[in-house]
Amino acid sequence: MRPHIPGKAIARALRGGALLGATLVLSSFAALAQPAWVTPAVQAPQVERRLLDSAAVGGPVSYHVFLPDAYAADPQRRFPVVYWLHGCGQAPTAGIGMMSAAFDGAIERGLLPPLIVVFPNGLPCGMYTDAVGGAQPVESMIIADLLPEVDRTLRTVPDRSGRIIEGFSMGGYGAARLGFKYRNLFGAVSILGGGPLQADFLTNDPGLQPLEMRRALLAQVWGGDPAAFLADSPRTLAAGAVGDLPTRFPLRQLIGAEDSTLPANREFHGLLVALGIAHDYRELPGVDHAMPAVLAAMGDEFWRFHAGFLLGPGAEPVPTQGRMALALLTALVALAGTIALVVRR
Repeated sequence: MRPHIPGKAIARALRGGALLGATLVLSSFAALAQPAWVTPAVQAPQVERRLLDSAAVGGPVSYHVFLPDAYAADPQRRFPVVYWLHGCGQAPTAGIGMMSAAFDGAIERGLLPPLIVVFPNGLPCGMYTDAVGGAQPVESMIIADLLPEVDRTLRTVPDRSGRIIEGFSMGGYGAARLGFKYRNLFGAVSILGGGPLQADFLTNDPGLQPLEMRRALLAQVWGGDPAAFLADSPRTLAAGAVGDLPTRFPLRQLIGAEDSTLPANREFHGLLVALGIAHDYRELPGVDHAMPAVLAAMGDEFWRFHAGFLLGPGAEPVPTQGRMALALLTALVALAGTIALVVRR
């Protein structure tokens, strides 16, 4: 059995976050260079890099896939898929090893049913949209090319009942906008430390990315037009989805109480409430803008969102220690039934 991510490992990752924060501005500006659609392969257990011939991009695009043990052990079985979206300012492969290990540990401990995790290449700051000018068609690549490719080449549950979209930071923003826009494709949406969720991308807020960085990003992705940013925003897409949301549409929003994007997340939460869109909103005490801290703060409860959607409303996964007892009880009931049948004969 593979262990879940230990607290010491998470603490080390959090200490490393200080160095990451110090270099974020430089790396973010570097990210606004020519799109790198093919990334190096991540070396992590049960993770493989694959190449997609993308019509939207006009060439190869890399993505990574985590496959659970059950995928090889049960060749007739189909598996649900989590599309995990990375944040901005780092390599698109950053965090794949940590998140694949976290999902694997949750599956091993019975907190999740076996599932596939797909890690798309959203470019360092691709914003999970089709940029003005056509140089960065990230949204079209994911929706028109990647989803069909995954369903064609892997044994998936090929409809919204088997798809969750989730991400952190820019990935949370992407999960929100793609989840609302393509609610016919994704059955559940998980927004973690999401941003940018503010109405004004160039708002004078020192807690957000430096204004110079946001101006450059606005120019590259939205042609320098704040109105284009707002039209693309999860705020606008959520408002447009009212009255057309599926009956069952699990949605959660987690944000650290020490996260600099907390005010914008609170405002987005208030908008969802005003729109009448049901969702689970939580502020995590002591948590900054760091995915390892979100996992540490939530613990096993983090996985209830995924399990509740995949196993049905109100369903709870069976913990590892309870699965053997359940299997033994089932076997005893079956044996008792067999004995009773023999006696009657």
